[in-house]
Amino acid sequence: MLPRVKTYEELQKAFHWEIPERYNIGVDICDRWAERVPDAPAIIDAKPDGTATTTTFGELRARSNQLAHALAARGVGRHGEVGDRIGVLLPQCVETALAHIASAKLGCVSIPLFTLFGVDALGHRLRDSGARAVITNRAGAARIAEIRAALPELEVVLCIDGAVEGAEDFSTACEGERVTFEPVDTLADDPAVLIYTSGTTGDPKGALHAHRVLLGHLPGVEVSHNLMPEDGDRFWTPADWAWIGGLLDVLMPALHHGIPVVACRFEKFTGEAALRLMAAQEVRNAFLPPTALKMMRLVPDADRFALTLRSVASGGETLSPELIDWGERVFGTTINEFYGQTECNMVVSSCSALEAVTPGVMGRAAPGHRVEVIDEVSGAILADGEEGAIAVLSPDPVMFLRYWNNPEATAEKFVDGPDGRWLLTGDRGTRDAGRFTFVGRNDDVISSAGYRIGPAEVENCLISHPAVQLAGVVGKPDPIRGAVVAAYVTLAEGYEPSDRLADEIAQHVKNRLAAHEYPRRVYFLSEMPLTTTGKIIRARLRDLAAGED
Repeated sequence: MLPRVKTYEELQKAFHWEIPERYNIGVDICDRWAERVPDAPAIIDAKPDGTATTTTFGELRARSNQLAHALAARGVGRHGEVGDRIGVLLPQCVETALAHIASAKLGCVSIPLFTLFGVDALGHRLRDSGARAVITNRAGAARIAEIRAALPELEVVLCIDGAVEGAEDFSTACEGERVTFEPVDTLADDPAVLIYTSGTTGDPKGALHAHRVLLGHLPGVEVSHNLMPEDGDRFWTPADWAWIGGLLDVLMPALHHGIPVVACRFEKFTGEAALRLMAAQEVRNAFLPPTALKMMRLVPDADRFALTLRSVASGGETLSPELIDWGERVFGTTINEFYGQTECNMVVSSCSALEAVTPGVMGRAAPGHRVEVIDEVSGAILADGEEGAIAVLSPDPVMFLRYWNNPEATAEKFVDGPDGRWLLTGDRGTRDAGRFTFVGRNDDVISSAGYRIGPAEVENCLISHPAVQLAGVVGKPDPIRGAVVAAYVTLAEGYEPSDRLADEIAQHVKNRLAAHEYPRRVYFLSEMPLTTTGKIIRARLRDLAAGED
């Protein structure tokens, strides 16, 4: 917990890391509190009809222990330096937390998986990771059944909705198992979580994180939520727990501090539903991505919900002064912006409890992290006001261990300079008197509604459609989502452009990848702009997208 001080500068000076040699995320966020306050609420599962079910820390410990025994009985565990990989293909629900906690206690590596992933997206992640087990629901089990033959290392599938083809019933597997379990004595540096992140070339890469990643997140989370925890804090985010923003910015930090977390699965997210939920569940702390904030701002008379939030954090894109003003009126607090990425998250944040928030400025380096703007070739730190690469000094507790099965990409992520080894975020920015401003990405990753979408994966899916010969994908500016995926395609012989074909191509991606990755605009080109070496000139496509209706 951060020391109580009056200024950000005092906070940074007073902070020091306390990373124990041996540490286990599952024990920290579950068993530690179950020992102290077993009846305290851990997860409040809010239903669409307004009802809610509360799971206590004691119940969380007992059920996660039963799951750990059930997995161990099926041969899942730590059999070497890196434990078995366990996919978690579930929405926000108690079982999602149980799966991550049980995996950590077993010394395994959990893989957060988005429920809207199609068979291609799932297949790559499960195949690349060599996942041995998956915990999912009926919809997820059906998708896994389609690709099971291509996943030779996958041996165990547990379904929380009951037994289905290729999957055992989760409850039956856990029933009768002991409610006590001796967790594996893990090092803080032992692998714990494998999160796949999109890039501009090739398939998504798996960022492997150690148990210490949660401790590394805490300063940034605490700052962005106005020096949490405080009595009465209660967390919620619409961000899926399959993303680092939901899992390691909300669920795990809240449980670390013994703060209850609201889980909710909207059939369809709307600003009205989000405001109503926060009022009904007396949410005091929220992580709200910019797209969610924009949708909530469209709700007439939003202040009628009489919200009294203590903290609201947002990240992913710069917030406008108008949006911040609206948030102060509706939430009763200033929205704090933060910054990070899957490989090295929550390293910059503003904190309205310590200093005024300036719209357009991300904030300062979170306590414990050395963040600078550098020359990405020489690694030299640039002067105030100079634009350069945003970078984080290594080592750092929140920093990933490596990319899974990809030492070349890992090496490319770092540059050596006069002051040490820097992790390159891939973003450009400026620094002024210790405060950072985001300028833009230096690659082609698309930021849409808070999701980072790599064009390569979408392009590969597009060209698997028989009508598509070549495909180029870029972000098209959008007032609500920040950007939407726009696809430019040249057609194979025998196909003619039409609205019907454009819809069919878009649906092909939606079904095979994910609902957030499909192109909302499909444009037909007679010739794809290419370099002399055959690479797509995405800058040309971005110019086209900016001018299209």
